[in-house]
Amino acid sequence: MNSSASHKKKRIGFISTRISGTDGVSLEARKWATIFKKLGHPIYYCAGELDPGLRGMEVPEMHFAHPEVLWIHDHSFGRQQRGAELMPRIQAMRATLVKEIGEFVERFGIDVLIAQNNLAIPMNIPFGLALADYIGQTGIPTIAHHHDFYWERDRFKVNCIPDLLNQAFPADLPSLQHVVINTPAQQALFKQRGLESTVIPNIFDFSHASPGISMFSRDLRGSLGLTANQLMILQPTRVIRRKGIELSIELVRRLRLPQNQRRLLGKEARLVITHRAGDEGTEYMEELQAKAAVVKVPLIYAATRFGSRAALVNHRKIYSLWDAYVQADFGTYPSRYEGFGNALLESIYFRMPLMVNRYNVYVADIAPLGFDLVEITGEITDQTVDGVVQAIIDPVRRHYMVEYNYQLALDHFSYEAITPQLRALLGDPWSS
Repeated sequence: MNSSASHKKKRIGFISTRISGTDGVSLEARKWATIFKKLGHPIYYCAGELDPGLRGMEVPEMHFAHPEVLWIHDHSFGRQQRGAELMPRIQAMRATLVKEIGEFVERFGIDVLIAQNNLAIPMNIPFGLALADYIGQTGIPTIAHHHDFYWERDRFKVNCIPDLLNQAFPADLPSLQHVVINTPAQQALFKQRGLESTVIPNIFDFSHASPGISMFSRDLRGSLGLTANQLMILQPTRVIRRKGIELSIELVRRLRLPQNQRRLLGKEARLVITHRAGDEGTEYMEELQAKAAVVKVPLIYAATRFGSRAALVNHRKIYSLWDAYVQADFGTYPSRYEGFGNALLESIYFRMPLMVNRYNVYVADIAPLGFDLVEITGEITDQTVDGVVQAIIDPVRRHYMVEYNYQLALDHFSYEAITPQLRALLGDPWSS
């Protein structure tokens, strides 16, 4: 490979259904973009929703919440027979989106596309098909950054579009490189589709010190209704069923038992959820609220109080998600399934002790590295409670846990750890 060619600056276009807010795909896209910018590559974005300040194109039809996209989704999954309207409506939007992708590439002179999960999960079926069409027609070098596949989700298993899923989720094209975020996904992609892929885990910027409590955020706990005698147990995830939040409620219920509250020096545990419900409906949130009410666990759903950055909106403070990590006493991450585990890395970065369920990717790729976390296997036990209490009240134990975990994550999941892999993705076979 020609060394000077491999270091040619390329105009990179991130393309996704949404690059906005604090969901895992949006966060990882911005992290990769930061690294590519440091390497000197200009960055542009195209999605159905973009965070303010991101340079690029916002195309409403690319969003999974667009009314036509939702209609297509709902008439494709949960049934095995196609209605007469389905294919004409898919093909119409598919053609529209091919043109929009072309406009993005031409307007910004894109050399390399990075498809963020839209060739993996069929939240927007026409978009995935259109992207596969465009890549196939033009041969534009593309990196498909896959966070989770449709065959990993029960909700996609019954469908009437298996041929379309095989075409684009993911596509098999000469100019398309596949990146997955864990080794089980790498194995599954090869087994399901015969496609080779590179494993690049989720990352965090561990080389920069975490922020502390700011003048803006110092009233955060009070704004959530927490007093000095209450513990902030943080659930830093979206409210969807696979997050297992009922296990967090059970942990807090047990921490609030008189014998455990005494061990916690009289402090009363409360559960704070930082992310929104709604991506998969509101039924699960309603179930959690009902469960918390029955077992008398104060559940603070604070999604409207947190955003990707701190701001004052209509004279009301919106805190950064980071502010929540800084001020939490303990974190819960009881997910039954994760593509990797953004909240786990964030908790480690902010030196917050954490309870984690042993989901499959954690077992395969994270636990073997030796992190010091309170582990559970699908249930809260007396041992779990003991570990959590110890991490909250024992300053020596807490300090050892969080500092050890930080250093381990710096070695394996930092920007610096994966920069060589990202450099390689932009090199051969695309040098020019």
